[in-house]
Amino acid sequence: MKLNMGTIDRIVRALLALIVAGLYFGGFISGTIAIVLGVIAIVLLGTSLVGSCPLYIPLKISTKGK
Repeated sequence: MKLNMGTIDRIVRALLALIVAGLYFGGFISGTIAIVLGVIAIVLLGTSLVGSCPLYIPLKISTKGK
């Protein structure tokens, strides 16, 4: 898979995932919204770790730079 995410993009995604995890474990979110945000957080963290966003490929977007 082609890398198409820059460092800032990856850091922002990881931070968002950590914020959602903190909200959940802190008891600020629960129920359906926690599940939805949890799934989104897992996707964000996964794409951040891999360095490639599948949605960027058909849209021909790259935040990686040159």
